[in-house]
Amino acid sequence: MTHPARDLLKTTIATLAPDPDANPLVPLIAQGTAPRTILAALALEQATVIPADRRAFELLAVRSEATDPEAQAFFTTLAAGEALAGERLTAFARACDVDEVGEASYEPQPGCQAYPAYVAWLALNASPADVVLALTANFSAWGGYCATIAKALRDHYGFTDEACAFFDLFAEPSPELDGLATAAVQAGLEAERLDENRARHYGRLLQTYEANFWSTLGEQLVL
Repeated sequence: MTHPARDLLKTTIATLAPDPDANPLVPLIAQGTAPRTILAALALEQATVIPADRRAFELLAVRSEATDPEAQAFFTTLAAGEALAGERLTAFARACDVDEVGEASYEPQPGCQAYPAYVAWLALNASPADVVLALTANFSAWGGYCATIAKALRDHYGFTDEACAFFDLFAEPSPELDGLATAAVQAGLEAERLDENRARHYGRLLQTYEANFWSTLGEQLVL
């Protein structure tokens, strides 16, 4: 028996999967050849990304409340996850020798912050059901990157479990979140609140901004 939402999620994830060569940095981290200064920059950029995404997801939850309870549940769960990620990020930053003074003085790079800026745009302008589909496709790639980084931090950099917990959070499969995404997409299809082409457009831009994040960090290797 076919399941329209599950099938749509599967095909969208496959369609929007990034080119394996699109990320110049994660393979270097996987090999243990990326310097700790780049890991520190990753921590500092995420310190801006995480709270911005949390607020965007909270807004999407509010926008969904009256008409789309399935999407509201999805975004509420995402916001809670970002709050937990923010708590875990501190240990990673400290393992990279980033202290509170360094965090306060750091200037985020535009290429790294294009992603959360676009998520904020989606929170203001897009149909929540479309955003569920677009984000879920992007999360598949992000989760894979985090799994690779978490392993490399332990194998090559000697980081503790606490210092790797930020990446572990996103690397671990989440049947609950998958179920919420499927329910939200199904509800969007049934109520005709989801436009597949528009959602893929959003997802393609998210993947592009994700690639910009990593390439911007990678540019520091040649400076």
